[in-house]
Amino acid sequence: MTTIAVLGAGTVARTLATGLRGGGHEVVVGSRDPRRAAERWAGSGVRLTGLAEAAESAALVVNALPGPVSVEVLGGLAAQLSGKVLVDVANATESDAHGFASGLTYPGGSLAEEIQRALPDVRVVKTLNTLHESVMVAPGRLAAPPTAFLSGNDTEAKRIVGGLLGELGWPADWIIDLGGVASARAPEAFILMVGGIVRVLGPVPFGLSVAR
Repeated sequence: MTTIAVLGAGTVARTLATGLRGGGHEVVVGSRDPRRAAERWAGSGVRLTGLAEAAESAALVVNALPGPVSVEVLGGLAAQLSGKVLVDVANATESDAHGFASGLTYPGGSLAEEIQRALPDVRVVKTLNTLHESVMVAPGRLAAPPTAFLSGNDTEAKRIVGGLLGELGWPADWIIDLGGVASARAPEAFILMVGGIVRVLGPVPFGLSVAR
């Protein structure tokens, strides 16, 4: 059993924490306001603490913080994150009046690249950001196989994250390694389609898939 830290206390964080715990991992959730989040996480079976303590506790850390604040918040955890694998599942966007993405926070780049630039000693791997949170931990629930993309500069870190995806139910042939961290630009841009898709299909689980 390994310890995994999930930074963030929202819906995505809870889904991932539950899935990882179900896979036999000890999960520590880091919140920017643990007292405020305590009631929502009661009975979850995971340890809820502050961000720094959570990041310090594990060699593999998941960024499930809101995308627009991720670089600033993670930058403040440089000492705790140094040398570790950071799995970035966030999307950094500007939102319209309905809460859907209307633009990218980092046009011409990506959140993953900005995190890697801010934390050069951290091994950043982008993945799972093109999927509804429920599909992240249960890809088989969709009618057609979804695709999980990997982007990152460290080959071993991507191998580790790929193994973790396997534990969450992702067959190896549903995972595509796109290359270095700059390749995260394309999957991060998929968020701009989500509002239009939801308006047509309604609030149903879906994800990006490469048909072969």
